[in-house]
Amino acid sequence: MTNPLLTPSTLPYGLPAFPEIRDEHYAEAIRAGLAEHLAEIEAIASSDQAPDFENTAVAMERSGQLLTRASAAFFNVVSSHGTEGIRALETELMPELSAHDDAIYLNRALYARFAAVPTEGLDPESARLVSEWLAAFRRAGVALDDAGQERLRAVNAELSRLGTEYGQRVAKGINEAAILVTDESELAGMPEDDRASAAEAARAAGHESGWLLTFIQPTSQPQLAVLEDRALRQRIFEASVARGSSGGPTDVLALVTDMARLRAEKAELLGFKDFAELAVDDQTAPSISAVKDMLGRLTPAAVRNAAAEAEILAESAGHDLEPWDWAFYSAQVHREKYAVDERALRDYFELDSVLADGVFYAAGQLYGLSFTERSDLAGYHEDVRVWEVFDADGSGLGLFLGDYFARPTKRGGAWMNSFVEQSRLLGRSPVVVNNLNVPRPAPGEPALLTLDELRTVFHEFGHALHGLLSDVEYPRFSGTNVPRDFVEYPSQVNEMWMFAPEVVSHFARHHETGEPLPAEDLARLDAARLWGEGFATTEYLGASLLDLAWHGLGRGDDAGDALAFEATALADAGVAVALVPPRYRTGYFQHIFAGGWYAAGYWSYIWSEVLDADTVEWFKENGGLTRANGDTFRRELLSRGNSRDPLESFRAFRGRDADVAPLIARRGLA
Repeated sequence: MTNPLLTPSTLPYGLPAFPEIRDEHYAEAIRAGLAEHLAEIEAIASSDQAPDFENTAVAMERSGQLLTRASAAFFNVVSSHGTEGIRALETELMPELSAHDDAIYLNRALYARFAAVPTEGLDPESARLVSEWLAAFRRAGVALDDAGQERLRAVNAELSRLGTEYGQRVAKGINEAAILVTDESELAGMPEDDRASAAEAARAAGHESGWLLTFIQPTSQPQLAVLEDRALRQRIFEASVARGSSGGPTDVLALVTDMARLRAEKAELLGFKDFAELAVDDQTAPSISAVKDMLGRLTPAAVRNAAAEAEILAESAGHDLEPWDWAFYSAQVHREKYAVDERALRDYFELDSVLADGVFYAAGQLYGLSFTERSDLAGYHEDVRVWEVFDADGSGLGLFLGDYFARPTKRGGAWMNSFVEQSRLLGRSPVVVNNLNVPRPAPGEPALLTLDELRTVFHEFGHALHGLLSDVEYPRFSGTNVPRDFVEYPSQVNEMWMFAPEVVSHFARHHETGEPLPAEDLARLDAARLWGEGFATTEYLGASLLDLAWHGLGRGDDAGDALAFEATALADAGVAVALVPPRYRTGYFQHIFAGGWYAAGYWSYIWSEVLDADTVEWFKENGGLTRANGDTFRRELLSRGNSRDPLESFRAFRGRDADVAPLIARRGLA
């Protein structure tokens, strides 16, 4: 069979022809793309023409199209449908891809050409393209001598191998942590549809009977909020926090200490004190000390709020509180103190309605977008749905893919990826995908969302909008290709529409009766808005500060026992709260160790939230869900990608720098 990845897809918007792609096609296409791209780079670097913008910067933006096409398809499948064959390919290919990156960014001849490109007279986006390439070369180590570059290549290759191994072990660990329940009485408190989903999961895993309680990536598991059986809650919690750190083939602690040591060495090679300083160098945050200062200001208030919540929960429980009790009694306080029953609310949040009448509806009201499902187009798995997205004038904008259900081959968490990134230079329109891990309902039953899952649907669609509404010349700047501490900002803003009255009234209807969510329930949710913020902020800060501890190690520093290091780091940072463990612990912190996109950067969520909270205030001040507001946000921010300094885009939108006060109020930290 001809490899469909070797040539551009003829499907709408360049959607990969997934039904025709076999596992072996990925390796063949990626290796062909590596060779083709290296030849293109060599032609640019060795050209006898004087370097100029077209023959250097534009030539680089046009290069590597086969590799981009094949790797975009492959890496989404790695995360979304990582079969044993795909994971084996990942292990095989990652060192080659790491070496390829080094071949680009450590190429002194290529760097010299970029440094010689005249920038006078270039438009701002083109001038920024040259400066961003130059900065990337420098951060990657192009100025190192031969010995330094050789060592850096070796470090990068080993980090790539370790990160791949970490991610694969964590993926196996989350499946192995699942708990099989054989006595239905233990499931008291669990809604019927969740029981049906657990029974379906057990059958899918090969069990003839019983209920399989599958896990999500963070420490806290959703079952803890509903199960009345305290012993089962304890089993779930202890299995969750033990992932990756209990010995055996899925233990990752040795990998972590090796990665921390190598990242510290890499930082020193590149002239930084530690990896945290290196990681912040290309972010919007001015320095790692500024980040630590912000986290340090938030921590005491968050811990105090969590302690106050714990007192209320212990009173409700009538006994000493344990970590596996928190979510259960927090839900009970919600019901008793605020008359909010999250279990009952799920009946109003049916996935299809949330999509069509919630996230799509809000995007239509704000940006004039419309969505048509394309059942004639297929994704990489039967769960994947495809929508064509149309702009306000009726023109085709791109494709949106949704992959919402959990399965054993999908890694935990939720994310957005791009199969095709928008670029006027290349004449490309965006093709993006959202992945979630909603438990699969029993056949014929609706998929009902928890509040957290509802928020995640809106959040990830905010990332999708960032990709879909991109309007830049160069692919390097497209969509979500912005600094890590800015990328979460548009997605967090999109969460505001979840309970905006004009949106929630449109989608929140009882899946059986069609009755709208009562207004009094919305009022109660608003009244209870700050309940649980102490826990949520503390668990988030715990993960952020743990991340910075691992990446604050200098070369030669010995972390020693990984779990002892974790405990000391949390204590030193003031977040060693026994009842509130970090959102992610060392054994399953994929954000920072599996690939490293958020390494020394998990703090970026709350850094972005400063911009987000201030933006929410702007929308409220200017009339909320209107096309005028959406068009302003789209024009000045969503469409810009990284084509100008992201903080300039924020200032152009907001008219000033961000104010931290709305975040302080939102988190209850005043």
